[in-house]
Amino acid sequence: MLKKEGRIRIPSGCAISGIFSKSGKRMSGEKIITSIATMHDRSNGLGGGFAGYGIYPEYKQFYALHIFYDNTDAKHDCEHFIEERFDIINLSKIPTRQIAEIRDEPLIWRYFVAPLQTKLSASHLDEKEYTGQCVNHINTNINGAFVFSSGKNMGVFKAVGFPEDVGKFYKLEEYEGYSWTAHGRYPTNTPGWWGGAHPFAFLDFTVVHNGEISSYDANRRFIEMFGYTCNLLTDTEVITYIIDYLVRKQRLSFEEAAHVIAAPFWSTIAKRAPEEREQLEFLRTQFSELLITGPFSILLGFEGGLMALNDRLKLRSMVSAEKGDMTYFASEECAIRIIEPELDRIWSPAGGEPVIVTLNEEGRKCL
Repeated sequence: MLKKEGRIRIPSGCAISGIFSKSGKRMSGEKIITSIATMHDRSNGLGGGFAGYGIYPEYKQFYALHIFYDNTDAKHDCEHFIEERFDIINLSKIPTRQIAEIRDEPLIWRYFVAPLQTKLSASHLDEKEYTGQCVNHINTNINGAFVFSSGKNMGVFKAVGFPEDVGKFYKLEEYEGYSWTAHGRYPTNTPGWWGGAHPFAFLDFTVVHNGEISSYDANRRFIEMFGYTCNLLTDTEVITYIIDYLVRKQRLSFEEAAHVIAAPFWSTIAKRAPEEREQLEFLRTQFSELLITGPFSILLGFEGGLMALNDRLKLRSMVSAEKGDMTYFASEECAIRIIEPELDRIWSPAGGEPVIVTLNEEGRKCL
């Protein structure tokens, strides 16, 4: 008897999709929902989520903290911690609609905050490091509270469910952003729970990931030496912290960071021109513990840009496309064609070669 699609495990499962406007044109969340829904059979209902950039223009100078609470005690403890360290400009429940497919939701709140200047000055940290340390403290030390989004003018929306249901639950049609990413999860080695759904976020970085990280323990042990804590029961979390460490703390470019986590083979490096070879050798040697091994494709969202990256053997699918000032990424071509049938260009990026798009001059005026 032939096995039917949808009744067996999809070995390349998990779906990712991304949309980016170089001119900063803000788009409703409906488009990204339509895109990810096309790949329904690549996930199994144990996690779905979205990240949108440019969605809070009226509060763009403030950090937007999206927080899950298990109970009101956790909410009380967390809010007390936040009030001691930040000015709270606005707080409210994140709007949702009740649908049968999304169940057992936690308390979901949103806070627009700015670091208290007295606390910030006393800390001798810049405001991103200050905010990041506060987020890490909440997620590690306040039982029942989890900050799942913490950047400016952006936000993550995720849950246990199929992604199209998650988008409906969060009313994403009411948000507009210049960049969207989405994920449909098919967990194989870790549990499906609200905090473990993708995207994973830290400050303005967000990651959606299809694949498995065989180097997770080595990557985690190294990154935790620098103040990060991996406690979300899934390997993808470490990618977000690695990016933050390399780009924000070590000040590498996104292309350089890509050449760390998906470093070319030594035999490939040896064939490059002398100047490029020297740079790649330095990156591979200096940050050897942050090489990610195993099959993966990721979309990294950041303020003003989006990066797509496959593992160096391209063991997970990734398609890129362009139409005018729009750039699209997805696990399957159908997820792009459903929202933009007529494309100027479509291609499959090579393994280990990042595709990075950023806002143009017109778009940067929107930030």
